[in-house]
Formats: sequence, structure tokens, C-alpha cells
Amino acid sequence: MNSVTEVMKALKAKGSEQTRKTFSRHGAPVDQMYGVKVGDMKVIAKKIKGNQQLALDLYDTGNSDAMYLAGIVAEGQQMTKRQLDAWVKAATWYMLSDHAVAGVAAESPHGRDLALKWMKSKKPLIASAGWTTYSLLLAILPDDELDLDEVRELLDRAVAEIGSAKDRVRYAMNSFVISVGTYVKPLLRQAKAAAKKIGTVEVDMGETDCKVPLATEYIAKVESMGRVGKKRKTAKC
Repeated sequence: MNSVTEVMKALKAKGSEQTRKTFSRHGAPVDQMYGVKVGDMKVIAKKIKGNQQLALDLYDTGNSDAMYLAGIVAEGQQMTKRQLDAWVKAATWYMLSDHAVAGVAAESPHGRDLALKWMKSKKPLIASAGWTTYSLLLAILPDDELDLDEVRELLDRAVAEIGSAKDRVRYAMNSFVISVGTYVKPLLRQAKAAAKKIGTVEVDMGETDCKVPLATEYIAKVESMGRVGKKRKTAKC
């Protein structure tokens, strides 16, 4: 399986109307996807792992399934800033911006710079990708490689701006506070204080049963398990 044509054929074969309906309720463009479950994409990803050019070509198709698959396959270390900027601008819904793109960006040499840049965007999907990318950096980088003063400033910014932010950005900001409290032990106290100030975060989740995690409860649960500061091996799920 070495060509876009072959991969697209495999994706189409795994697509289903039920998954299309599910993804559409989450904001995916139904006319640009086959409706492939993530688990099925990962099976295909194993067959094309290491093919960076194929990943880039798949993202360029504009097909949502192919774009998500590209995020699984692409190696962040091989991505340029220009490529990542193009990817985030082309993302059509949050599974692409906050998962496919953010995961690759966080594992690239440009993660922090792009995260800070994207956060400033007036386009919700790009801004949410920025907050998510930074959250993933907190999850995978050792604390001594983080700018803790900068993280504190971002916590303050999240508290100050979350009330007026757009839905997806608000969700990503809340997740950022959780990430600080979960992965950055030196800033646990500050994260808990920020979570308390933010309280319950209301986000329109469309026609889904999804809910926004309550940051205070999430952080408290991780703390009770003794897992605060335990890093992830990869930014990708």
C-alpha cells in the first residue's frame, strides 16, 4: 500500500454511514469523508508507517479520514513550520485541528512556537489547535524543558479569557488547565487555583452526549492516584 489511490480505496472500504453520522454530529463535513473509525485507521496506518510523503499527500486530499490518517502516520520531526501551518489552516473540524494536527505539531521541533502563534488566531479551530499543542507539550516534555513562567502566564490567560472565548477554544483552554495540573507537578497548586476560578465550563457540544470535564475534579482524581507529573511517551493517542 504505497499510493494515495490504494489508501483511499482501503479507507472507503472501511467507511460506514453510521460513523459518518456520528462524526457529522461532532462537526465533520459529511461530503468530505467516508466515515472510518479511528481503530480501523490505525490498522491501515501500520501498513504505511514511515512513509512521510504519503502522509503529506493524504492530508492534501481534503478527505477528513485521509487527513486524520495522515496525522497518525506523519513524523513530527520531519515537518516544517510551513507544512504545519498549512495543515492547521486546512483542518475542517476539531478532530483534525486538535488531534491530527496538534499531535504532529507537538512532536515537531516547532511545537512551542506554533502553539503560541496559533493561540492568537481569530479562527477557533486554529486557536484551539494552539492551546491543544501546548497542552501536549506539557504531557511529553520533562519539566526542566518547559518554561514554567510562561506556563503560569498561560494559566492566567486561560482564566481571564475563557469566558469570552469561542466554544472549541474554551474547551481547549479548560483542557490546558487540566494538562498543567496533570503533567507539571511544580505547578499543581497554580493549576488547581486556576481550575477553581474557572469552575464549570459551558460549551455547545452539538447533538452529542459529550461533556466538558470539570478541571477541579479531573485534577483531584489524578492527584489521588498519585499520577501527577507522570508524562506520556507520545503526543498522539
